[in-house]
Amino acid sequence: MATGGTDKDYKLVVPDRGVQCNDGDDVTLRCHLSPETSAVAMEIRWFKGTECIYLYRSGHVIEGRGYEGRVSVDPQQLQRGGVSLTLRRSSWWGDDNGVYTCQVISGGHREEGRVGLVIKPAAFEWVRG
Repeated sequence: MATGGTDKDYKLVVPDRGVQCNDGDDVTLRCHLSPETSAVAMEIRWFKGTECIYLYRSGHVIEGRGYEGRVSVDPQQLQRGGVSLTLRRSSWWGDDNGVYTCQVISGGHREEGRVGLVIKPAAFEWVRG
């Protein structure tokens, strides 16, 4: 079991304010609780703009429209306070660029952090005839 004080003693840490990847890559938006505190019993929400794209509550996960099968939080990392979001098959064309917000809620305590994502478009090769 992760150590730490009460569930109100944690802070949400966002080590990278901005992340870059190439179109089509899997990318992880890193966030964790400090001190190391289990997040298994907490509510984890990830937003893209104002849209909730990932919700973890009581062991159940809801993925937002357009993000089905593409977003996840590692359940084993939750034990150690890891609430990082992995986005599979990032899409420059699909508007995955932007600011993502992580919220961690436990009782009346809420922590929030933001990570910017910049996706570089795939290079096009022109074939000469």
